[in-house]
Amino acid sequence: MAGRARGLRPTRRSIVVGLGAAVALVAVTILMQRYALSGLTVDRAAIRGWLIGDGLYSYRDPVSLLGTAISPAGAVAMIPLALLPVGLGGWVLALAGLAALTLALLAITGPLARRYARPAYPIVLVALLLALAAEPVRAALGRGTWDLVIFGLIVADLVALRRSAWARSRRIWWPGRASGTPRGPLGTFWASGGWAGVGIGLATALTVGPALFILYLAVTRQWRAAVTALVTAATVAAGTLLAAPRETAAWFGEVLWRLDRTGGVGQTGNQSLAGVLARLYDSATTPILLWLSFALLLVAVGFIRARSAHLDGDEITAFTLIGLTGAIVGPVTLTHELIWVLPAVLLLAAAGAGCRWESVRPRPGLGGRFPGLGWFTAATCAYLLFLAAPIWTVDDAFVRNAYAIALILILNVLPWSPGVAPAFPIDRWLEKRRRTIQT
Repeated sequence: MAGRARGLRPTRRSIVVGLGAAVALVAVTILMQRYALSGLTVDRAAIRGWLIGDGLYSYRDPVSLLGTAISPAGAVAMIPLALLPVGLGGWVLALAGLAALTLALLAITGPLARRYARPAYPIVLVALLLALAAEPVRAALGRGTWDLVIFGLIVADLVALRRSAWARSRRIWWPGRASGTPRGPLGTFWASGGWAGVGIGLATALTVGPALFILYLAVTRQWRAAVTALVTAATVAAGTLLAAPRETAAWFGEVLWRLDRTGGVGQTGNQSLAGVLARLYDSATTPILLWLSFALLLVAVGFIRARSAHLDGDEITAFTLIGLTGAIVGPVTLTHELIWVLPAVLLLAAAGAGCRWESVRPRPGLGGRFPGLGWFTAATCAYLLFLAAPIWTVDDAFVRNAYAIALILILNVLPWSPGVAPAFPIDRWLEKRRRTIQT
């Protein structure tokens, strides 16, 4: 009987995974109809016009009169999708985004689940289904953007940094057994995390915004990953310059600095600090000096907290803080670019669960009979806000800026768990914890 019960578990798991996949496919179909693949449609038309001799950035949508803001490297990468019917291209992009989101959630929840001796796969499945209902994922899948793929590329480097730290820890603690079982050159390269920085470099070449992660790697003195990211981004940019010199020159000379190619800065969908200030001043543009002043302050807060999380051995929270910082200080951050809210909600919920067994930093505000209630409440409120998307339905100045306000609050209060996912050898973290306890 025990053997039969064990034999049923894989079947039950397959059924659950199959139902989850079916729900995801139905959700994607509905989202594509709701958002009409508006982003992919504009990018595809601009790329197809470029292929027949027109300028990539000369295209204007006949209805919205907006052009594409895609980088030359992104345009080259999207050529195969542009040759497909828009619906089929949307499905290819959506399936790639779902795969990237699933793997990223697995990479983020794995260390948290192991920390509290919980299975990771059920958490990933629930998190994926909840993420599909949140506005950032809905918009990314429905509009046909590759923000989920960019998110996956950055999280891949997070995995590489953790693997690199583990490999160095093995060499310190078990000299002579660092390599483990023979893997071959590629297996050793994968296990050692030597590819850290490649994902961020590719993401930077495709969308520019992830360059903030390269600066973070430099600030935290993860030099090898920072140099790898820079070299990767520069190599892709150089290749794009050779393949499309005119578009590359136009991109760096003009398009990159035009903030209104995807709509005015003051549009409701722009939930960055610049968008908030533009709406407060009832203007299509933002007050530059005021925006730069507050943006530099938020960058300082984000990097200081991210560096503290890194030194405490929680690289997941450090990356999340940098992602949130980039979203709030960018000049135009549309709702489909707010993907880093998802791991932030997971970390808030994990902090609430962790309060039952051990402390997190900063300490939760509520304790006593209900440890972690404050973090659970914060996670629930944040998720419900991005689920309901009131910025589109409520005509109120505060509500129209709700996402940006939530980003700023989360950036300032997001907790981290010491030692949950260090990006440096564990002996360094243990020594730091010993000194902290002694003082």
